[in-house]
Amino acid sequence: MLQIAFIRENQEKVITALAKRNIDATSVVEEVVQLDEKRRATQVELDGILSESNKLSKDIGELMKAGEKAKAAILKEKTVVLKEKSKKLAETADVLAAALLEKLYTLPNLPADIVPDGKTPEENLNVFEEGEIPVLHEGAQPHWELVKKYDIIDFELGVKITGAGFPVYKGKGARLQRALINYFLDKNTAAGYNEVQVPHMVNEASAYGTGQLPDKEGQMYHDKTDDLYLIPTAEVPVTNLFRDVILNENELPVLTTAYTPCFRREAGSYGAHVRGLNRLHQFDKVEIVRVEHPDKSYEALDEMVEHVKNILRELKLPYRILRLCGGDMGFTAALTYDFEVFSTAQDRWLEISSVSNFETFQANRLKLRFKDKDGKNQLAHTLNGSSLALPRVLAGILENYQTPEGIVIPEVLRPYCGFDSIN
Repeated sequence: MLQIAFIRENQEKVITALAKRNIDATSVVEEVVQLDEKRRATQVELDGILSESNKLSKDIGELMKAGEKAKAAILKEKTVVLKEKSKKLAETADVLAAALLEKLYTLPNLPADIVPDGKTPEENLNVFEEGEIPVLHEGAQPHWELVKKYDIIDFELGVKITGAGFPVYKGKGARLQRALINYFLDKNTAAGYNEVQVPHMVNEASAYGTGQLPDKEGQMYHDKTDDLYLIPTAEVPVTNLFRDVILNENELPVLTTAYTPCFRREAGSYGAHVRGLNRLHQFDKVEIVRVEHPDKSYEALDEMVEHVKNILRELKLPYRILRLCGGDMGFTAALTYDFEVFSTAQDRWLEISSVSNFETFQANRLKLRFKDKDGKNQLAHTLNGSSLALPRVLAGILENYQTPEGIVIPEVLRPYCGFDSIN
């Protein structure tokens, strides 16, 4: 959530920055400023009345001690009137504060200066590419055919049990899935990330804290009875570990990693590009989350990008990194890098990770602060990244490592799998 003081003092800057997201925020910014002015004026008036009321209470006490009950009674009548006024003003202030918060929730984060202009994914900037795209044998197949051939993932069985987008992993497919999870977690903990296990459902405050609500309400599975949401990513519960927390500056940075299943409705997704593992309603992901000092968050973002690079190098998968344009960037991010692996069998790039800096946007919602050297509370910066999302990594391995004899397991995963091929 953008800070109201920043909006108030930088209205044109906010409008110009959000235009990079292809959003005309003029009217919303004007409404925000007007609501804030009314709220502040109401609060000033309320504070004045409360101050006057407190003074009268002291005067009444002094008069009662002096035995001047008649004068005290007159002042008491004034306090009754002031109390009624203060009650109405407090109610007005609460209504204005709620309306202001509701408007603030509709404004996305401001893009960083280096975010490229653009409206569609085609306008994202390719900033890095590495790895050789393999030449596959004649008759090479996409992963949805390979998993049938080797009986390692059953999409139809998932439909029977739950519905489309909920696959069943079997045999070596299940073991390879588990191997990837353990490998990713080991890489993350070796890099200094503290592993946690977190709930797979969160309350409304948590979903608002990281920005999933109200922006992605329709994409989340919601249990209305208990008002809980299935998590779309471990980012939500992990980042909320720090909600309403004030850290000491010497505690920064805080590095955390977690494995969770993720749940997304993916409403409106259809077509050939969502076949097989390309788009699921339930999938596994290992996440990294950082809480950083504002002066060091972009250095941390670069470190996270390098960390994901190293994992893909060890897996020996061809990949590229895109700097997302304003129109394709997520609601909460100030800057995002997407990683994509190349699927030779599908002849297309598959997104497998997003690494983002949210600056103070989430921290402002979360009230996540640190005490600086002067003892003042400052908003921290939050970052997160997929390290990694499993379905498309698995798809890339199955398709790029296929041979006429079977699927070769990447060397780095063999100790985790206990086998070196699927055949």
